[in-house]
Amino acid sequence: MSCIQYNKDENQIAHLTFDKPNSPVNLMDNEFFTSLSEVVNKLENDDCVGVVLRSAKSTFFAGGDIDMLYQTSKETAGDLYNFLEQMKGDFRKLECLGKPVVACINGAALGGGLEVVLASHYRVAINSPKVTLGVPEVNWGLLPGAGGITRLVRMLGLDVAMPYLTQGKLFRPDEGHKIGLINDLADNEEQMLAKAIEWIKANPEMVQPYDVKGYKIPGLAKSRLSLPVAGAMVKSATKGTLPAPQAILATMVEGSQVDFDTACRIESRYLVSLACNQVSKNLINTFWYQQNEIKSGKNRPKADKTKFTKIGVLGAGMMGAGIAYACAVKGIQVVLKDVSMESAEKGKDYTRKLLQKRLDKGRATLEKMNATLDLITATDSADELAGCELVIEAVFEDRGLKAKVTQETEAVIADSAVFGSNTSTLPISGLAEASCRPEKFIGIHFFSPVDKMPLVEIIMGDKTDDETLAKAYDLTLQIGKTPIVVNDSRGFYTSRVFETFVKEGAILLHQADAAEIENAAWLAGFPVGPLAVTDEVSFTLIDKIAKQTEADLIAEGKTVSSHPGEAVIAKMVAIERSGKLHGAGYYNYPKGEAKHIWPELNKMFKQSDTSIPLQDIKDRLLFTMAMETVRIYEEGVLRSVGDANIGSIFGLGYPTWTGGTLQFINSYGVKAFVERADELAEKYGSRFAPTEQLRSMAATNQTF
Repeated sequence: MSCIQYNKDENQIAHLTFDKPNSPVNLMDNEFFTSLSEVVNKLENDDCVGVVLRSAKSTFFAGGDIDMLYQTSKETAGDLYNFLEQMKGDFRKLECLGKPVVACINGAALGGGLEVVLASHYRVAINSPKVTLGVPEVNWGLLPGAGGITRLVRMLGLDVAMPYLTQGKLFRPDEGHKIGLINDLADNEEQMLAKAIEWIKANPEMVQPYDVKGYKIPGLAKSRLSLPVAGAMVKSATKGTLPAPQAILATMVEGSQVDFDTACRIESRYLVSLACNQVSKNLINTFWYQQNEIKSGKNRPKADKTKFTKIGVLGAGMMGAGIAYACAVKGIQVVLKDVSMESAEKGKDYTRKLLQKRLDKGRATLEKMNATLDLITATDSADELAGCELVIEAVFEDRGLKAKVTQETEAVIADSAVFGSNTSTLPISGLAEASCRPEKFIGIHFFSPVDKMPLVEIIMGDKTDDETLAKAYDLTLQIGKTPIVVNDSRGFYTSRVFETFVKEGAILLHQADAAEIENAAWLAGFPVGPLAVTDEVSFTLIDKIAKQTEADLIAEGKTVSSHPGEAVIAKMVAIERSGKLHGAGYYNYPKGEAKHIWPELNKMFKQSDTSIPLQDIKDRLLFTMAMETVRIYEEGVLRSVGDANIGSIFGLGYPTWTGGTLQFINSYGVKAFVERADELAEKYGSRFAPTEQLRSMAATNQTF
């Protein structure tokens, strides 16, 4: 029982304390399974009057063993199934002892942790915002397989349980109390334990409600009427590319029609199937292993950690205002500077409006809202920037303007302060030439809208030092964003790859209907089609960047190679259909009505009455972004495979099921990817042609 301490108090109540040795958290692994079997066997022969489940860690229970699930293959699927069934058998013995079992939840109980909790008869939790509950397995392409689906459906009913299972919705103890999963709340651990003991004394004999003859799942008859709609909603949300939500819904429905033990077996079979699926491998690889590496600072230089208290933001437009909001809501003082007080105050109003929405929804208090607003100082004076530990420039993409604000700022900030540019395309090393301290100059590229987009792309200039990188990394984590680190290059990583997506969408208009292009993107798993996203960004900006890049390359004496889609974008600019902001682009935007594709679009660009195959459209969008990522990786702009994968999904909307651009190539098979890329290159252009290094990887069975 090395993972579970067994003690009996003076009331003859057995206390099972989860405490995995040499680990900061409790984990549902083989060691836990062995301990659980031993302790349940002991309980069956014990004269205890009840059982309390507790944790010796700061969290209650972290969840299942991701490594075990990730390593499961078709050859070892039987081992996982047997493991799940035996563990669920032990949970079943625990809840069928005939004695009251109470879970005392002192910290986070996620995934398998919540499933442990559900196997008790009564649940008491400390009512703290630090206590998070939920079964988020769907985020890794899996499902709760230790009885979580079976018990949640029986406790809550299909409709209420659905968002917690199919969406992985997390919740606090007070919400759990409202829906009936948490039976009582406590202010501290001592009170929680006292309530648990009191309840056990008052309930000497106990069975689960769903084990009582005649028990009916809440709202089951009504839920059956809404199931077709629920299935359609899940399919719509996943585009059919993510199997886990659909498998969870199937498990819920099928399990609700049979007895408890049969429902558990159904649950196990679906989990084993998902664990063997390549999509779950992609998601676990990127969103567990690689994202955890980023959060743990694998790409951060070894330097003292910095906790920021005051930063400056130059430019109070949508981007600058968003950055100010992101910092202020995390308790950081912000000096928001623009050329006029009117513009600066308008930028501060952006935060006010976002906070008001939170207040209206009951997610914030008026006191908290005002305290956050007080952290933002709107100003038109550079002198206010004195004392800022880091300043982020978010002005227009104009070298002259950026140089001016750089020099103006460096005149008042400390020598140790970092200056970050939010440029999305201009090389950082060139912008740093305006700085008297280029080693403290770095790119900090946010994505719009900042309050929703989780990514920050940090760009190292030629002279940027490691201490500056460490500070930029620390700020990004402090405000709850995910940082990726890249080396300097025109367009860096994300902007270069994004351009290939919108330009491929443009050139596809010659060979497919606009609606076919957008639907193909949707079916491939992209959240937004290339035509719609171009309208959002604006043709003018894309055209301007293309022309500026061409001019810069010519000035540097380099070869200029244009994308065939640029001509389409230039024509749209010429006919004054420059995007959503201008009221017309690929789409029309009638007032008070939903947008719709401009009817003349196909007539203007399509060169044939027939269209290319749907799979070709999907592959062209997927492959063009993946191939550009390969080039960027080979050039040394990308520093890690994880940065490429996380950046492509969080920053570019690359389909989640792929695990990211480079993981897409891995899962497709490098050799098969090269073969398909050659087919696309032959049919549609050399931009799809694999690099020589990629061909070499295919020949030697290497992966990223």
